[in-house]
Amino acid sequence: MAAVNKVYEIKKRAESKSLIILVDSLAMLSKYIPYIPKKVEVLLKESRTPTTIIYTNPIGFPENMVAKDNTIAIRIPEDEFCKNLIRKFGKPIVSTSANISGNPTPKSFTEIESAILQSVDYIVNLHREKVSEKSSTILKIDGDKIRVLRE
Repeated sequence: MAAVNKVYEIKKRAESKSLIILVDSLAMLSKYIPYIPKKVEVLLKESRTPTTIIYTNPIGFPENMVAKDNTIAIRIPEDEFCKNLIRKFGKPIVSTSANISGNPTPKSFTEIESAILQSVDYIVNLHREKVSEKSSTILKIDGDKIRVLRE
């Protein structure tokens, strides 16, 4: 809970705005989400772009990670370093864009605000030259229906 609070503090973000959780696999996801529709499993296995899904009724998360409507946003990353980090940690990790809340999302390492860089405990020396043109797709599960919130 303290680590999550630190992320909110660094980003100057209201706790009412949820963060994203990263898990390493469908197996880990199923430990925290009691019901995953089969079509969501298929979608996650076939997706070739970053896809964040908002699920209802998560279990096992601190209060400050779950939105007031009892939902949580979770993504399974493609990046192997990230997956290995989650596996070593043994549980989900928090993810967010590297910007102060309300400011533009950086598309590369060089666009990250110095206030963010100076506030974190450690910076992994990976993907320094990578430029991301597109944010993740965001979907919301409503029962067995999938609603697109951002493409």
